[in-house]
Amino acid sequence: MEKIIKFLKDNPTFYFATIEGDEPKIRPLGFFMEYNGRLYFGIGKHKKSYKQITENPNVEICTANDEGQWIRISGVVEFDNSEETMAKAFETMPMLKNIYNNKSGLTLGNFYLKNGIAEIMDMKGNFEKITF
Repeated sequence: MEKIIKFLKDNPTFYFATIEGDEPKIRPLGFFMEYNGRLYFGIGKHKKSYKQITENPNVEICTANDEGQWIRISGVVEFDNSEETMAKAFETMPMLKNIYNNKSGLTLGNFYLKNGIAEIMDMKGNFEKITF
């Protein structure tokens, strides 16, 4: 898990892929955290991407670095909207409180990936697979 977290921290914009009907959808995200040994993400419950993961919980995340390496992370969404998890999300990225609060009426939907697989690759053919 440390290698996955480090790769994401070093490359903070990553791309999150979902399915809508039979079409792939991808968008940049920047929030993730490790909590209770799990890799968590969060999306506003008002967004299309949140609806997409409620209908099809299979997702992939991908990012690359300047050295020609990339990581592809796949898994199945498991929602966790406990107060403890929300508090940890706001602690991890305090600016989320400015977006998701009673005044805005917006709610952050937190989830972790189960059956996770991370693949770290490069242009030279190096490959590492990490299950979590």
